[in-house]
Amino acid sequence: MAINTALLLIVLHSLVAIASAEQQPALARPGCRDRCGNITVPYPFGIGPGCYRDDGLQGFQLECDDSGPSPPRLTIFGYNHRLAALSLASGETRAYLNATRECFNSSGGFVERNNNTSYISIPSGVSFYEPHQRNFPQDDPTFGTNATTCHYVFLVETEWFSYSDRVFLNRTDDFDVPVVLDWAVRNVGSCSAARRNMTDFACRSADSECVDSTNGAGYRCNCSKGYQGNPYLDGGCTDIDECQLKDEHPCYGLCMNMPGRHVCICPPGTNGDATTKNGCRPKDKFTVALKALTGSGVGLILLGSMLCCLSLWLQKSKLIRTKQRFFEHNGGVILQQQMRSYSRAAGDATGGFKIFSTEELKKATNNFAADQILGRGGHGIVYRGVLADSSVVAIKKSKMMEEAETKEFAREMLILSQINHRNVVKLLGCCLEVEVPMLVYEYVSNGTLYQYIHGGKGLNADTALDTRLRIAAESAEALSYMHSSASPPILHGDVKTANILLDGSLTAKVTDFGASKLAPNDEAEIATLVQGTCGYLDPEYLMTCQLTDKSDVYSFGVVLLELLTRKKVLSFEGPEQDRSLVSRFVMAVKAGQHDKLLDDKVRKDMGPEALEEVTHLVVRCVSMNGEERPGMKEVAERLEALRRYQRHPRGQAGGGDLGEEEDQERSLLGGKQQRDVDYKFRPHDVLDLEEGSTYTFSL
Repeated sequence: MAINTALLLIVLHSLVAIASAEQQPALARPGCRDRCGNITVPYPFGIGPGCYRDDGLQGFQLECDDSGPSPPRLTIFGYNHRLAALSLASGETRAYLNATRECFNSSGGFVERNNNTSYISIPSGVSFYEPHQRNFPQDDPTFGTNATTCHYVFLVETEWFSYSDRVFLNRTDDFDVPVVLDWAVRNVGSCSAARRNMTDFACRSADSECVDSTNGAGYRCNCSKGYQGNPYLDGGCTDIDECQLKDEHPCYGLCMNMPGRHVCICPPGTNGDATTKNGCRPKDKFTVALKALTGSGVGLILLGSMLCCLSLWLQKSKLIRTKQRFFEHNGGVILQQQMRSYSRAAGDATGGFKIFSTEELKKATNNFAADQILGRGGHGIVYRGVLADSSVVAIKKSKMMEEAETKEFAREMLILSQINHRNVVKLLGCCLEVEVPMLVYEYVSNGTLYQYIHGGKGLNADTALDTRLRIAAESAEALSYMHSSASPPILHGDVKTANILLDGSLTAKVTDFGASKLAPNDEAEIATLVQGTCGYLDPEYLMTCQLTDKSDVYSFGVVLLELLTRKKVLSFEGPEQDRSLVSRFVMAVKAGQHDKLLDDKVRKDMGPEALEEVTHLVVRCVSMNGEERPGMKEVAERLEALRRYQRHPRGQAGGGDLGEEEDQERSLLGGKQQRDVDYKFRPHDVLDLEEGSTYTFSL
């Protein structure tokens, strides 16, 4: 009695058949075997040590058994699975696996089981499979009349199993069935992960690309489009000469092969499609196409011109918007309102103060040319400029401004513009259309006091002492005016010889209010950034960050000392305790040897009383305690009295009594009496800056 055959088939639909198209020859590593019989073995697969990719998974090591019957048997190392083909392009391997067999006798008893049972894991890409066991009845003509007494279970390539060829139904022996296996480099999960370690990256050819595996973790390598070969080897992908493959890349014109591609064009004198037969035709020089091309060219030129004009217009609009944004941010609108309010209250113009445009200042300085630079300082660069009315001015481009200063800039500019003192450089205007506002001052022609003392211009031998005392008295009078007569008071913040200019008659003019502040009228103001110049900075200001009028007094005391000694305020030669001119002078006073520090002309021409007075004044000005320093008004008065006394000492100037004026000078030199110095002011002007705030200027 025949026994029906039970057949269990597990078919994986995600596996595809090996492409029938002919594959390009693959390459092995140099010196390695590249074939086993009629099967090509491309790297990363390999036979023998050093010929395969060793990533720890043992999937690329192969064995070739030449000892058996021909052809040689190519197997996976450690698995004994016979390989029939390897493909780099598709990432598939064709292998033969032994079918699992169980045989029974006619009564259903178990007879034998083959010992070469193979187990194959289901790829991770398959999310569902369902096995079926089927009985084939003996009398069913669909499956034939003969039936085997054995049951088989095997994984097989779908194209191998065909109901039109059922020879295996009558078999009771061992046999192999073909399967298609996907392979990939699986020691890392993806291309992105693999590229993190370029030393181990499998895609070695420069003309290759990495592709993530579609069947589980890993990746494969392919030659780039237009290249062929082995992407797993250095230089393994070579250019395809498409011009030689006329069946795949037909070209009926001129074919030019290029790296990774080719170009097919019509011969000279013709045009058209060279990839089709008879696609190239002789050119007609006077065709409508040529006329259209000419018209298109003219149109493109016009369009380009329009786009260029549009671009220039957009850039100009952007520049205008940027200038307007800076103007508003720097308080330009507020400043204009305040100028109109002041003009109405005062009944005249605002003292010549003007808001300049960027173009005006660029034209005045020849676009801020380097040969127009008058000087450089800690707060910016000063340029010489000639305005449209031929007046010469000094234009200061500041480097930076704190946010808090920006908010108060408009108010401070208008207040500073009202200073009208012969010993203060006049502020003529400002430009607010830039990120950091530019200031325009009157031009002072004879350089700085620093250059006069140290810069080689020199002091006149006949009037040196008198000139120094006059410059000191004029500078002190200017600072006294800002402290006492301006409303609100103004603190300079950076008094030094470089910020005292000299005109043609050597009249002193205090300038550079880059660190100046309006004196606070309630609580003390704490500076977020201490500004000033080393050697002139008030030590108390450094410790408290509070700029006061006594800070300017300290700095002026250093200026006075610099005038008398003709020595720089800081020297980096000698012992550390001698580097500061102030420290050296104070220690010399304590030792009674301060006259040795004075300039020869001062020591020779200044009498003992005057020398004692000026020494006492300097020591008081540079006192470490601000409360012990005199006010700038007292300093100005004492210097002016000292100057007059030095010019008409007692017993000279006619040998008679100088009267009441000399008595006052003696009182000042003795420190017992002070008198007021008459300042030349205009009538009081009232400036209404904002609602509820009225500032009075004594000008």
